[in-house]
Amino acid sequence: MSAAATGAVGTALTRIEARAKVTGEARYAYEHTPPDAAYAVIVQASIAKGAIRQFRAAHALAVPGVHHVIWAGNAPQLGEEAGGELAVLQSRRVAYRGQVVAIVVADSLPTARHAAGLVEIDYEAESHDVVLREDHPRLYKPEKVNPTYETDTSQGDVDAGLASAVVSVDATYRTPAEHNNPMEPHASVAIWDGDDVTVHDSNQGATTHQGSIARAFGLDTERVHVISEHVGGGFGSKGTPRPTVIAAVMAAKVAGRPVKLAATRQQMFDITGYRTPTIQRLRLGADGDGRLTAVSHEVYEQTSTLEEFAEQTATATRKMYATPNLHTAHRLVALDVPTPSWMRAPGECPGMYALESAMDELAVACGIDPVGLRILNEPSVDPETGKPFTSRSLVECLRVGAARFGWHERDPMPGIRRDGPWLWGTGVAASTYPARRRQSQAIARVEGDGHYRVMIAAADIGTGARTALTQVAADALGVASAGVTVEIGDSDLPPAMLAGGSMGLTSWGSAVVGACERLRELIADGIPEDGAQAHYDTESDVKNEEPLPAHSFGAQFMEVRVNADSGEVQVVRGLGVFAAGRIINPLTARSQFLGGMTMGIGMALHEESILDVPYGDYLNHDLAQYHIPACADIEHLEAEWIDERDDRINPLGAKGIGEIGIVGTAAAVGSAVHHATGVRIRALPIVPSRVLEALGGRT
Repeated sequence: MSAAATGAVGTALTRIEARAKVTGEARYAYEHTPPDAAYAVIVQASIAKGAIRQFRAAHALAVPGVHHVIWAGNAPQLGEEAGGELAVLQSRRVAYRGQVVAIVVADSLPTARHAAGLVEIDYEAESHDVVLREDHPRLYKPEKVNPTYETDTSQGDVDAGLASAVVSVDATYRTPAEHNNPMEPHASVAIWDGDDVTVHDSNQGATTHQGSIARAFGLDTERVHVISEHVGGGFGSKGTPRPTVIAAVMAAKVAGRPVKLAATRQQMFDITGYRTPTIQRLRLGADGDGRLTAVSHEVYEQTSTLEEFAEQTATATRKMYATPNLHTAHRLVALDVPTPSWMRAPGECPGMYALESAMDELAVACGIDPVGLRILNEPSVDPETGKPFTSRSLVECLRVGAARFGWHERDPMPGIRRDGPWLWGTGVAASTYPARRRQSQAIARVEGDGHYRVMIAAADIGTGARTALTQVAADALGVASAGVTVEIGDSDLPPAMLAGGSMGLTSWGSAVVGACERLRELIADGIPEDGAQAHYDTESDVKNEEPLPAHSFGAQFMEVRVNADSGEVQVVRGLGVFAAGRIINPLTARSQFLGGMTMGIGMALHEESILDVPYGDYLNHDLAQYHIPACADIEHLEAEWIDERDDRINPLGAKGIGEIGIVGTAAAVGSAVHHATGVRIRALPIVPSRVLEALGGRT
């Protein structure tokens, strides 16, 4: 099965919904206001661990316009499958500070907010534990890491490989908790009609959310209708349902009327997921020529006491470099904290920061150019399985990027380029992300007058998916993009993979191509065009695909200046060169790559959720204090790609691009800081205080 080319794919088509968005015609979840809608506001726990001893809602209920205050003492019982974070108000127990402990329902949002502040709760507080450390006595080995990877792997004899090494690196890298902050907060509008419920929801997959809501409320799936036509970002936090949507559906059930609920920016730091902090020990050994003799990557991270989430932080290390001896391991501790979840490139992003930082340290120790060291250790096959990659163009990314960045003019000596108080340096890091797809279904039909409609429950969270799918469908049908309408974002449409794991477009596109090609076959067989329709399910394609390792790869180059007096770090320019299969839409693809790199710069220099240990909560839970890059922080970024079509992975020849842009960026920035200053900072973010502490009196 292959797409019929008409030239739509590969064209820089502007977003189909652009006009609707800039004129306000495109409506997001919270903008739907059904008749007689009420407003819900959640009340959060003010302790990190314990239980509700006494709950008093009289003052809140006395406010005119307040109709319900729901808590564990009067909440409807949810289904048995509503566990973990989704077991909203099912227990008086408090597992973390900020957990949902009540829902106030009122006629207006201001009234609900006011009443929420009048709810009185007495707690039986218990001592809490919220600090991740590598010597924590409750560390354990999870059965699997996200989603189903082996927790530990071992090849050869790492200790012997390290002992025989001529040059070695043994370093520990730390990344903080980081919080997703999409522009549109988590929001839901729930409308019950008898035993059926419709939910306008901001999410990354209507099909996934439909099933989870149905299970939580003990409903048949067809009784739940989830609509998410336009979504203002997610970064993984909207990939699975969060407590907000369960609270909205519950409140609407109790109130007997439609209910609107949106998380505040502050609440999103508690109940919508975050990237786990990590502590990572990297041990690398190399011979006199710089060839790796051993790699060991050990990771410590956290989960909650409500449910387990084990991030796959060391898995990318298993795929990157040729070595006869390789060990990776993950250890987890359940703390009194919210449950971590997906955040753009979960696992690969923090894991590759540590690995690529260690590779830079090894290059310095060996006296080898960092680009050359990576090329020297390029594997001929997948280091983990011994199988050939479907395609692997990392070396080309490194070479092309080095040439375009001017890398070969670089003086490797650190700490010698200075202009007044500013020190200058450059760094490089490799990137990788798995290329996968999951089962999806699509319908294609003739609308008349030469127009076609394609339907699939895909999600466009701002990535341009709606536009790219239109191009895919147009080529498969052999028509212009203007002749195709793609309908997405509704659980009533054919079920589809969520927008996550860089699997959205490849999963949906495979189903769309199949449906469109079947429609062409029906028409060719004589089925009247007026009303012809075809359905396609990729289940057998996905199950029977050749089990070969498939990954996108890239190389990131960064130039920074560091102020020796203030400790400020500025990224002067950055270049990413990627090999991500066939690029469907160059315009939206470039935006994805640049967006990922921008987020990676934020990871390197800005983002950090600062824990208030005595209270067990994060101090900087708003965008005034939780810093992300502003326009002034991004001086000059470029994203390019090499021509790589991988027909062994899907009919599009494409790989996912939503996440690889962030992978590697932080390591490249960190290595550039070392090149500028001569000091190595192994904890993110690289804020001025850390720079000044590292520099000490050296400048």
